Formats: sequence, structure tokens, C-alpha cells
Amino acid sequence: DVVDQGYNYRIDEIRAALGMAQLRKLPSNNEQRRHLTQMYRDVLQELVPQVTVPFAHHAGISAAHLMPMLLPAGSNKLSFMENMKAQSIQTSFHYPPVHTFTAYQQGRNNTFLPITEAVAEREVTLPLYPTLREADIVTVAQAVVNALGQF
Repeated sequence: DVVDQGYNYRIDEIRAALGMAQLRKLPSNNEQRRHLTQMYRDVLQELVPQVTVPFAHHAGISAAHLMPMLLPAGSNKLSFMENMKAQSIQTSFHYPPVHTFTAYQQGRNNTFLPITEAVAEREVTLPLYPTLREADIVTVAQAVVNALGQF
């Protein structure tokens, strides 16, 4: 939850140095993430086509920062995530609808964003990082199949 608006511009010298070193790796890491994202799309489509992977045809070039997927309508996201955890697969969700945060409640006048809220109920983020192996993607996709089979 975000309870108040604010800023955080602090970064110490060590973290700035680490950031500078990581920036040199960014283009190749992003390219690897895009490759892994496409593999996820292909494997998930083959093994569990009822899962949707958004942004497949987005016009821009993605940094592939996250690997979101949408569970089938009516799925229980928390049960799915618990099942994935039981299979040793960490998941999360990005991002809760901003209009539901405490900091944005005052003066909200009961804002209702049905599409945003429906997508948030189904979105789960799968593991994605540049050193993820292709075999790991198959393992994660099979865990998705297993987790969805529990409903």
C-alpha cells in the first residue's frame, strides 16, 4: 500500500557506482530478457493456451522488465500463487491499481475502473532475469499448468 505521496532521491556513492556498472550491461541484458520473454510466450501458448501474455503486439521495443501473464477469467490468483510457491516457483503481481492505494483515496469519489480492476485480479508476474535458463522457463510453464489444474 502507498499511504502518502512522497519522493526518494537518495542514492549513496556505492549504489551509484553499482548502477553505473550495471548500465553498461543494460542493452545485452534487455536483449536477453526479450529473448526469454518470447520463449515464455511460445511455451505458455503451447502448454497452457488459456493463459494470456499481454503486450505481444505492442508497437515499441520492450525492456522486458517483467513477465506478466493473465490467468483465465474466474481463476483464484492467490490460490494459484500459493500453488506455484509450493512448486518452488516465486511469483508476484505488478502493479496493484494505483487508485486503490490509501494515498489516493481522499477525494476519489468512488472511482471505479472495471477493466483495470479485472486485469489486476488476474495478473501474475513470473520469474524473469537475464541469467534465467531456457530450461527454467519450461519448468515454470509446467508449474503454471500444474497450478491451473488444481482449480
